[in-house]
Amino acid sequence: MGSDGSRDSGGLRVRRVYDPPEPRADGTRVLVDRLWPRGVSRERAAVDLWLKDITPSGELRGWYHQDRSGARYDGFVERYRAELGDTAHTEAVATLLRLLDGDGPVTLVTSVKEIDASHVPVLVGYLEHARAHRSGRG
Repeated sequence: MGSDGSRDSGGLRVRRVYDPPEPRADGTRVLVDRLWPRGVSRERAAVDLWLKDITPSGELRGWYHQDRSGARYDGFVERYRAELGDTAHTEAVATLLRLLDGDGPVTLVTSVKEIDASHVPVLVGYLEHARAHRSGRG
């Protein structure tokens, strides 16, 4: 993770919505949270696209958050990966893949405090795998 809280994975960045935007480095900013971040105006968030449909289902989120110890994370990862492949997520995944195939970086923006224990790294891994598979590298 960078000193500003950002992470970069081959043209795909992850940043918290509460950090100031970096227009040149961020490229297209995509909010990947189900709910709008508390206390953040649309101007301050500076998101270009809000993909609510890329997030885990309400049922999965509820199941995962019932146990705050983190013991359910592996199960959450497995179940969210499966959800990303279902028809409810198809268009949102395709939208992100098109953005990643375009010019410039894409930044996934989130309000979660503990990014490593959230849906975001699962989403990043899923997108990287999908891109590699499409290009014949995976």
